[in-house]
Amino acid sequence: MEIKPIAFFRSPLGEKFGTPRQAGLVPDLPGTVEFCEGFKPEMLDGLEGFDYLWLIWGFSLNNPGASPASKVRPPRLGGNEKVGVYATRSPYRPNPIGLSSVRIAGINAAAGRIVVLGADLVDGTPIFDVKPYIEYADSHPGVRSGFAGAAPCRLEVQFENKEEYDSVLAEILSQDPRPAYHDDPERIYGLNYSGRNVRFKVDGDRLTVLTVSEL
Repeated sequence: MEIKPIAFFRSPLGEKFGTPRQAGLVPDLPGTVEFCEGFKPEMLDGLEGFDYLWLIWGFSLNNPGASPASKVRPPRLGGNEKVGVYATRSPYRPNPIGLSSVRIAGINAAAGRIVVLGADLVDGTPIFDVKPYIEYADSHPGVRSGFAGAAPCRLEVQFENKEEYDSVLAEILSQDPRPAYHDDPERIYGLNYSGRNVRFKVDGDRLTVLTVSEL
C-alpha cells in the first residue's frame, strides 16, 4: 500500500519546539489544510455540516535515521519514567502517523482549503486524510486516560512589553514548551511563531516573554 499526502498543513508554528503536545490545548490556534494537485472541490461537499475534523498526518520532522523504541519517556511523566510506545503519543513509532481532532473554522472548496483551529501540527506537515468527527461515535466522556488523565498544569504568562501581547501566543507558552527536565530560571529560550522570534524564560510557574522580533 502506498500512501501519499493529499494536503499540507500551514501553521504559524515553524518547528516542533512550542507546538502544542495535543490538539485542542490551544483552541484558538489557527491553521490551514491546503489540498494538493488533483483535489476536486466536490470532495468537500457536505463537510459544512460538521464542526470538527480528524486529521491523519505524518511526523515529517522525525530524524530519518532514528529507529522507534519499544519504550519511551513521555513528558507527562517528567521525562524520566519509561512506558510502552503504544501507551503514548510519541512521534517515534513503527509507523510515524499522527491523529488530531480540530475545529473547522472555514471551508473554501474552490481554493482547496480548510481553515481549522486547535491543531498540534507544525507548518508543512503532510496530511494523508481528513475525516469528519462524529460526536456519538468519537466522544467517550468519563473514560480512563492512564498517566495522562489530568490536564497539564499551565504557566502564568506575562509580556515585558505589553504592546507585544498576543492571546494565542500566550496560550501556546502557558503549556510550557520546555523539555520536562529543564528547570533553569536564567535560561533564555527561543520560539519560532508566525515569522517572529519569541524569547522567554521561566521561573517557577511564571513565564516571562522578553522580546518578540522579526526573524
